[in-house]
Amino acid sequence: MNETHAHTADNGSSTTQHSTSRPGSLPLRRPAQGRMLAGVAAGIARSLAVDPAVVRVGFLVLALVGGAGLPLYLAGWLLIPDEVTGESLAGEVIRSLSGQNS
Repeated sequence: MNETHAHTADNGSSTTQHSTSRPGSLPLRRPAQGRMLAGVAAGIARSLAVDPAVVRVGFLVLALVGGAGLPLYLAGWLLIPDEVTGESLAGEVIRSLSGQNS
């Protein structure tokens, strides 16, 4: 069940929209608190409402069994936005390389 919510200002214009897959779910962000390395596992765990240790063990198992854990973690680090800046590491790098420092 996927719901889209729109908040409307007094003038009738839509101000914000967000989509949730279930009530109480949080957007996927790398949190500033609770990180062990880059916050990928903590962000995924918070978004899924599970213990971060479960996600960390999942990455470890994937790394040991098939070798996919490390590339997946690195992809998460590059692509999942930071909670503080709201921008992913890849987005920051692209923006700085294109000379659009805001």
